[in-house]
Amino acid sequence: MNSNGNGFGSAGAVAATEYIRRHHRHETGGNHCSSAVVKRIKAPVPLVWSLVRRFDQPQKYKPFISRCVAQGNLEIGSLREVDVKSGLPATTSTERLELLDDDEHILSIRIIGGDHRLKNYSSIVSLHPEIIDGRPGTLVIESFVMDVPEGNAKDETCYFVEALIKCNLKSLADVSEGLAVQDRTEPIDI
Repeated sequence: MNSNGNGFGSAGAVAATEYIRRHHRHETGGNHCSSAVVKRIKAPVPLVWSLVRRFDQPQKYKPFISRCVAQGNLEIGSLREVDVKSGLPATTSTERLELLDDDEHILSIRIIGGDHRLKNYSSIVSLHPEIIDGRPGTLVIESFVMDVPEGNAKDETCYFVEALIKCNLKSLADVSEGLAVQDRTEPIDI
């Protein structure tokens, strides 16, 4: 688990470990890379969830996505075509919604095609309420599993994907915290 330097005390680390054990189960094998990244966000769960749950609009907080075209009604099995901004070793990604749980605040996606090296990639994002500096906050955990591309080392693959997730979660924190400062604490429809 990568705590991303978020100042967890031992109780926070234990809680994060328990959430990962309960909600972030991935099938792994010899040629798989798997990890989890944790981020604390100074905004309440409903606000953060209103951004994360939008399978059809990941570009609202994911800085590497330039465009998304979703098919279906935001239900399990829905597909989205994502265009990736230049500068990354990818141009497009086809993704399927695997789980959208509004009660538990869990989203899971699987990449099923596209022009990239994230083969058999699956991720789970879960949100958990937490008090940060005396105010409602959110503990976000994103885990993934994928095949290690031929010619790449397992550690290098995990490091690269973790770096992308850290950028996405930092952006999610920036957007969420900006909205929270504006006192928009109810879920928003973007």
